[in-house]
Amino acid sequence: MTFTRLCTLIGAVACIGMVVGMGARGQANTAAAQAAPGAVQIDTDDIGGVVTSAAGPEAGVWVIAETADLPTKFRRIVVTDDRGRYVVPDLPKASYRLWVRGYGLVDSPAVQASPGQRLPLTAVVAPNALAAAQYYPSDYWFSLLQVPPKESFPLAPEPAGRGAREGQTPLQGVESQAEWVSVVKGCVICHQMGSKATREIPRSLGTFDSSFAAWDRRVRAGQNASGGINGVNRLGHDRALALFADWTDRIGAGEVPPAPPRPQGLERNLVVTLWDFGSTTAFLHDVVASNKNSPTANAYGPIYGAEWSHNSFEILDPRKHTKASLKIPLKDERDRQILRAQAVGQSQIPVPSPYWGEEIIWEELLSVVVPHIDSRGYVWYNGRNKAGVTPDWCRTGSNNPFAKNWPIENPPANPDAERAQPQAQRAINFYNPKTGTFGFVDTCFSTHHIQIAADPDETVFASGFGLISWVNSRVFLETGDSEKAQGWCPSVIDYNGDGKTGPFTRPGQPPDPTRDRLVEDPGGYGVAWNPADGSAWFAQGAGVPGKIVRIARGSNPPATCMTEVYEPPYNNPRLPGVMGATPRGIDIDTNGLVWTALATTGQLASFDRSKCRVLNGPTATGQHCPEGWTLHPSPSLKFKGVTDQLNTDFLYYNWVDRHDTFGLGANTPLATGTGSDSLLALDRKTGQWVKLRVPYPLGFFTRGIDGRIDDPGAGWKGRGLWAANETRVTWHNEGGKGSTSYAAHFQLRPDPLAK
Repeated sequence: MTFTRLCTLIGAVACIGMVVGMGARGQANTAAAQAAPGAVQIDTDDIGGVVTSAAGPEAGVWVIAETADLPTKFRRIVVTDDRGRYVVPDLPKASYRLWVRGYGLVDSPAVQASPGQRLPLTAVVAPNALAAAQYYPSDYWFSLLQVPPKESFPLAPEPAGRGAREGQTPLQGVESQAEWVSVVKGCVICHQMGSKATREIPRSLGTFDSSFAAWDRRVRAGQNASGGINGVNRLGHDRALALFADWTDRIGAGEVPPAPPRPQGLERNLVVTLWDFGSTTAFLHDVVASNKNSPTANAYGPIYGAEWSHNSFEILDPRKHTKASLKIPLKDERDRQILRAQAVGQSQIPVPSPYWGEEIIWEELLSVVVPHIDSRGYVWYNGRNKAGVTPDWCRTGSNNPFAKNWPIENPPANPDAERAQPQAQRAINFYNPKTGTFGFVDTCFSTHHIQIAADPDETVFASGFGLISWVNSRVFLETGDSEKAQGWCPSVIDYNGDGKTGPFTRPGQPPDPTRDRLVEDPGGYGVAWNPADGSAWFAQGAGVPGKIVRIARGSNPPATCMTEVYEPPYNNPRLPGVMGATPRGIDIDTNGLVWTALATTGQLASFDRSKCRVLNGPTATGQHCPEGWTLHPSPSLKFKGVTDQLNTDFLYYNWVDRHDTFGLGANTPLATGTGSDSLLALDRKTGQWVKLRVPYPLGFFTRGIDGRIDDPGAGWKGRGLWAANETRVTWHNEGGKGSTSYAAHFQLRPDPLAK
C-alpha cells in the first residue's frame, strides 16, 4: 500500500503523527545505515545525509542549516538529489539547526548538528493542499487575483469623488488589461504581492465590517502611504479594492494556487548562503561585490549595500561573518537640515501602521542606490549630495556646450518647464574604502541607475529624465572639475533621416519631416553600456509598451549624439498575438546583444539591433523593428481572467553574466524573480530557465544582481552571484517584525553532493 493511499484511509492528522513518530524512531537506524559503504561522503566541515519520508527518499527538497553562533545570523541551503541525498558543504564552525522544506511538505522538526556529522532527516508530508501552499512563492498566490476581462476595457473613470480621500490623485480610466496589470504589479516595486502579509488581513490592522473596508484602511496605513493610495486610485478606488477584497476573501475561504514544480536538473546543484545585515527598518536597494568589467576585483572582499531609508552603506564581510553600517555624508552637512525640511511630507502618516503605529521609521534624505565598483576599488553610487540648486553653467545662457544644447534648470523659473528636474536631485558620488573618504560630483542632471564602462576613462553612465548622462571618472579624479568631467544628451531621434541631430519637434507638436523629433515620454530607469560599440542604452522603466533608447555619443558630443528608440512588440501587425511591455532593467552582453526585463508581461527579452531593417527616419519611432526582439516568458503563472502573456512574477531588473561568474557560461542572462523569491537564469544552451530559489526566509525580494570570482582556480567554490533581500518592508518577510535584510550568495556545484 502506498503512503498516499494510507494517508487517505487513516486521515491527515493521524498520518502526520505517524510520519513524525517514524522520523524520531528512524534517526538512529538511518544513521547506522549511512555509515556503511555507499553512504554520503562528507568532510569535517560538511553535514550530509539522506532525506526520507514515509513515502521514501525525498528528491528536490531543501535542507536548511542555520546558526546564530556567528557574529551575524548565517544560513546555508542546499537541494537533495534524486535519491534524497544532501551535503551542506564548507560550514563555519558552529552549532546548526537543520530542517527540511519542500513543495508537498511542511517544515520538519529542526535537528541540532555540527560540521563533520552525518545526519539523516525525516521530511513531513503536508496534510493538505493549504498547508503545502504556505511555502509557495508569492507570485503563485498573486495569480489568484481576478483581473477584469479584456472585453471590459477601456475602463471609464469612476464618478468624481467616489472613494476619494484627502491627498489622493484624481481617479482616471484604464485603457487596456495590460495597463491594468502594469499598475497593479507596480505594487511589487516596494514589496511582494501574495506574501502572507499581503494576501491576508493582519489582525493588528483592526476590525472591519468587510474586506473592502480593511483594504481601504490598509492602503492608507503607515509612513509613505501615498504610493498605495495613488496606485489604487489609478485603477479606480472602489473597483480596485473590490478585487483585492475578493482575492483575500477567496484565500481566506481556502482557495490555493497550483503547486510549483520541485527543483530539477541544475537547480539541485545550487548552494545558497545568507547573512543577515542592515537594521530591522533598513531598505537595502542594491548590493555590489565586484567590478562588472573585471569580476576578480575585490576578491573575498566586503559586500556593499546601498541603503535608501537611513542614508548609509550596509557592509558585510562574508569571511568574518560580520556586518557594519557606514553613514553617508553630504558635501556640506549643514544641508542635512535643509533636506529634512524639504522631506517633511515623509513624516505624514494617514493612519497608523499595523506594525509600527505612528512611529517614524524612515528618513529618506539621500536616496542612496545602485553601487558599482571601479578598477581602483572605489564604490560609485547615486544619491543626493547637497540641497542646493544646479550650478549656473548647467542653465540657459551658459557657455557650456551641453547646456547650450539642452539646459537643465533646477529649480526652474517655470516649475512646468520641460527641462526642469527635481530639487535636491540624486547625483553621482564615490567612496574610497582605502582612505574612508567620499567624493561628490556636482552634476547638472539627476540620476537613477549607473553603470561603469570598460573604456580608458571608466565613464560612469547614468539614466534619468530622458537623458543619457555621464561622468568621466578619470577626468574628475585627476582634476576635481565637475563641469569638465560630465556631459549629457537628450533623446532626439533622427526623424528626417539626414544622419545627424538637428532642430527637432516635441511631443504635442505635429511631426515635421524636415526636422528631428524628441522622444515622447522617454523616462529613464535602467542603464547599460554596450561593450561591442560603446553606445549607451536606457530602459524607460514604466508604461505600456514602454521602450528602450540607444544613444551613441559620437566623437564630439553633444553635437554628434544620435538616438534610436525601440519598443517591445505590442499590438504590432507584423507579430500578431505577441505582447511585451515595460522594459525596466537593461544589460548588454559582450557581443552587443541587449537584454531587458519586461516588468508588465513578465518576460526577459533580448533585442538584436543588427536584425533591424530601419534604424532612423520618420517610421523609426518604436514599433518599427519587431524582428529584433525575442521574448522569454518567466516560469510563473498568469492572473485569473488573463489569457495574454501577463505573468504574475515581477522582473524588477536584469543582469548579464559576461564573465561566467556563476558557472552557466559567459554572457548568461539573468533576471530578478522579485515576486518569486528567486533569481532566474536563462541557460542559453538549452533555452530553459534555471530557477535559483531562496526558500527561507520566505519573501526574498531582490532588485539587482552582481557576480564575483574570488579565486579562478577554486572551481565552483571560487565564484558565485551576489544579491540581497531588498524589500522596502522586511517585516513582511517570514519572521515578521524584527527581521532584517540579508545578503545572498549563489553558487553552482557540478552535482548536488559536491563538497
